[in-house]
Amino acid sequence: MRKAQRALLVVCALLLTQLGSLIAPAYACGCGAMVPGRQSTMGVDRETSVVRWDGTTEQIVMRFTVNGNAPEAAWIMPVPSRAEVELGDPDLFGELEDLTAPQRRTRHYFWPRDNDWPFSSDTDGASAAAPPEAGEPPVGVVGRERLGDFDVARLTATDPDALRNWLETNGFELPADLAAGLQPYVDQKWEYVAVRLTPQDEGTPLRGTLDPLRLSFDSDRLIYPMRLSRLADQPQSLGLYVLADHRMEPRAPIGGDEPKVRFAGRVSPEDAPALGELTGAGRTFLTAIDQHFPQPERIDADHELRATPSDTPYQQVYYDDELRMIAGVPAWLATVGGVSVVLVLLVVGGAVLRVRRRPGAVPPPRRVT
Repeated sequence: MRKAQRALLVVCALLLTQLGSLIAPAYACGCGAMVPGRQSTMGVDRETSVVRWDGTTEQIVMRFTVNGNAPEAAWIMPVPSRAEVELGDPDLFGELEDLTAPQRRTRHYFWPRDNDWPFSSDTDGASAAAPPEAGEPPVGVVGRERLGDFDVARLTATDPDALRNWLETNGFELPADLAAGLQPYVDQKWEYVAVRLTPQDEGTPLRGTLDPLRLSFDSDRLIYPMRLSRLADQPQSLGLYVLADHRMEPRAPIGGDEPKVRFAGRVSPEDAPALGELTGAGRTFLTAIDQHFPQPERIDADHELRATPSDTPYQQVYYDDELRMIAGVPAWLATVGGVSVVLVLLVVGGAVLRVRRRPGAVPPPRRVT
């Protein structure tokens, strides 16, 4: 009876959890803040970004994979200086996935394992912006344009509350606690890119992989804005492709799991056309970094990346283990068989010699020459 009661309580808890996820909007995204419209839900399953930095200019190409039933959503990203925004090339991500894919190699072993004969009969293997001028309004509109499914506004702000009010008045519905999250950027005189995701087919839910956006701005350091991610109410997953003159790494922890490098190496425009459009002529160093943020509220800074002491290349390798064979026969069996034959020959030969040298035996006549 107690077991049945426990089971019932677990089922009720799970149902309540699912109901809460349907009612409460989940705003999340690694490089900014995103929320769906009213009476709808949306989550960012995966954020993948490409960052290109040549020492003075930074470009960020972002792609989101989303789920839920939201027909529209809003997102804001702080940038250290005036940004230009355009649609990115969706082929870029496929090219980078191919370039950074793990290698597969075969690794042979000698002695049989559990699934090998004779143990098993189964043979199938299986930079800061300029300070505002006197009299500048609390929110300034640098530009606003429609790019595919995106309504993009480029803004300046000297007051986080005024910025949030402008966003709400102009259809950018964002978290109520956004003003507090924006305060550090307002203090540093940063600017903002606000985006409304509104499909051209009205009423169509935002679902799947969205078109990438490409931002370009001046910066004397390679920085990826992450601080607003602390507003997220679900774990965050970030995939970052970094293109620079050298192998790059985060300068300091910002509140997530330890970043993992899954690729580091030189690439060239000849490797991929979309990559060449972003990097220009000449080879560049590509570092692919993955990071998980199980508790977003612990994120306390932006990602700033620096060059590593050396440009050590790295690529993941997956090994397929196979039993070593010789002419279709397991090497261990051929070796054991060969050794056995040699031993038999030695034993037989020794026996023959012993018979020939047996005491009392008449030695064979010697030939006299």
